[in-house]
Amino acid sequence: MTDDEAPQRDGGWEIPFSDDLLRRMVQHLSSLETGERLPSERVLAETLGVSRTALRDRLMRLEAIGVVERRSGSGTYLRGLSSPMTGDTLAMGMMANNLDPGSMMPVRVGLEREAGRQAAKRGDHINLARMAVALDTMRESADDHGFREADKVFHDALVAASGVPGLQFFGEILRNILTATVREVPLDERDHLHGLHVEIYEAVRDGDPSRAMKAVDGHFDWLDAAIERGTFDKRS
Repeated sequence: MTDDEAPQRDGGWEIPFSDDLLRRMVQHLSSLETGERLPSERVLAETLGVSRTALRDRLMRLEAIGVVERRSGSGTYLRGLSSPMTGDTLAMGMMANNLDPGSMMPVRVGLEREAGRQAAKRGDHINLARMAVALDTMRESADDHGFREADKVFHDALVAASGVPGLQFFGEILRNILTATVREVPLDERDHLHGLHVEIYEAVRDGDPSRAMKAVDGHFDWLDAAIERGTFDKRS
């Protein structure tokens, strides 16, 4: 498919679906507010020009992933699709395909590498400040929980600093899955890990995309090696 042939909507790209009816239903639901009641099955089927059997099948799919909620005697309501719900759907897909959480780590590396590059080019002072505060919290944390919470804030701010909605969307989805791979950061490793985060921060602050990507690579290379040698207490 060429660029001219690519599906578009309202002057932009249209999200591809393998099921055209499901695509049209989601497009129709996007005009509703979260919590709003859907039209009756009869009305919705007529609007979409499909049988009620086909409509019910798609509603069941949407209900299974939490997009809609059917209430007995009341109707069907739009719940929307939050990042935690999307994460649960991804986790189910991983289980169905016998993938462990660690297999998604290269995805996170690529995501944060690009986030670092974009953040260094963009210069988002608000999220740079969030990263700096997280670094201070990491350095001063007296316990592992505080350190790990500050670590999450740092990486969230890095991805947000990229200004790329797609990176932010997938970054939030992956966060819970991948942070569950490491249970505890040993006390004697925290200073070094803090230093790796400082390198990322300074590269982004200085507006150096190449250095930012290299710093992100260094962070994850060290993390991979630490997990491999058993430095971290991993979740089963």
